[in-house]
Amino acid sequence: MQRAIEKADALVEAMEYIRKFSGKIIVVKLGGSILDDERLQKKLLIDVAFMATVGIHPIIVHGGGKAITKAMNESGLEPVWVQGRRYTDERTLTIVEHTLIHKVNNVLCETLKELGYDPMSLHSLSSCVLLAEALRLDGENGRKQNLGFVGKVTEVNGKLLKTLCAAGTIPVIAPVAKDKAGGKLNVNADNAAGMVAAAVGAEKLVMVSDTHGILKDMEDPSSRVSSLDEQQIKEMVDSEIIGGAMLPKVDACIAALDGGVKKAHIIDGRIPHSLLLEIYTEAGIGTEIIR
Repeated sequence: MQRAIEKADALVEAMEYIRKFSGKIIVVKLGGSILDDERLQKKLLIDVAFMATVGIHPIIVHGGGKAITKAMNESGLEPVWVQGRRYTDERTLTIVEHTLIHKVNNVLCETLKELGYDPMSLHSLSSCVLLAEALRLDGENGRKQNLGFVGKVTEVNGKLLKTLCAAGTIPVIAPVAKDKAGGKLNVNADNAAGMVAAAVGAEKLVMVSDTHGILKDMEDPSSRVSSLDEQQIKEMVDSEIIGGAMLPKVDACIAALDGGVKKAHIIDGRIPHSLLLEIYTEAGIGTEIIR
């Protein structure tokens, strides 16, 4: 009886949030080891399906870096990194595109179909909603470093995404973009998610990865900060508390907020129902970022 009462209490607590977010778009970025674990992946997609069931319009943007590295190794290619980004020549781009679409995107869509929902794959071999320009990084002596076919998202077809959401379809976006000439560019999935959230006027951007959120001490999971504003984020970046793989996630969150998104979240997808706990409970389990 007590367990049943606790479940009822949880539903009542969620009711307020369900009403608040019904009809709103929430962008969910999936990355990290979640994409390598079928069990974790399905649990997260069940959470996404729950969101759709109660009237929220989810949009999924996914990464796939580990799968790409594995595919490159199997093809006899050694990944080359430039300032933490994968150098992408023509052969690498072919592997990136094939892996993201066939090994990641299609699998996510098939799972959503099995759960009874209507996903749509959006990528460079179908309808592509991401437009990008070639990315050049600052190098030594002021020279720009060439990354090959690597881009930065500049525009998103938000109109198409909102139309799909209104029709009850769940867009699933792979991070391969087109440039203005019709060429293809490998783009960072975090960057893509932030731009997508801004383009559709999302209520929230949720970055799902392998971290409990933003930590004051990387060696201490209990040092998680539950809420930060943009100024506090800047101070933590300047003091190098935030760095490495967390930087592109934080940059994406700030870009989303600057584009009008109300809140961004960074959560650990390995925690059961982390997505629902962050959205539908008062306490949350990750770090929320606000303006």
